[in-house]
Amino acid sequence: MSALTDIEIDALTEIFNVGAGRAALSLSEIVGDEVQLSVPALDVLRTREIDEHVLALASARFAAVSQIFDGPFDAEAVLLFAEAHALEVVRDMMGSQMALEDLAEFEQEAMCELGNIILNACLSAMADMLGITLNSSLPEYRVSSPQEISMRLAADESGDTYVLVLHIDLLIEKHHTSGHLIFLLSSTSLNKLVTHIQRYLNGIS
Repeated sequence: MSALTDIEIDALTEIFNVGAGRAALSLSEIVGDEVQLSVPALDVLRTREIDEHVLALASARFAAVSQIFDGPFDAEAVLLFAEAHALEVVRDMMGSQMALEDLAEFEQEAMCELGNIILNACLSAMADMLGITLNSSLPEYRVSSPQEISMRLAADESGDTYVLVLHIDLLIEKHHTSGHLIFLLSSTSLNKLVTHIQRYLNGIS
């Protein structure tokens, strides 16, 4: 299969927006201010297409938080922000007036926490709405160039690897940040995900 149908993409986008809403509530408690988080669009790509669609949209380096999920289907989830935007998010999360250059020592811990909240909220919403159980690894954080991320994705490609790319809008304390949430799945895992989405759609029709 090359892609999901429009109705399957709409259903998956809605599921992730439920997760985004849960994540926003958790982040609001951390920063003590309203947080708005939405997933306005979702694309299904092959890993070789990721360069032009995602990596070219950001600056020199990415802050990336990744987790492995397993259950009825297996996937790796990677949350990407441009590095400069990531530091702004960390500053908002810390509720601090510190200069960006002084936040480096908090960056990894805060970004792992942010990634853990967003990734787990989205995956728990998927699990709840599709009636499945998903387990996750601990989050890993790294700062990488677009080339390094591209090489990593290429190394993971087995010839049948698909990528779900979720575009993320994050608003914390009036600061707007855009990012991407990427899910790497084999064609087998994507087919299993589609089966569960179809069951979900049949249940609400």
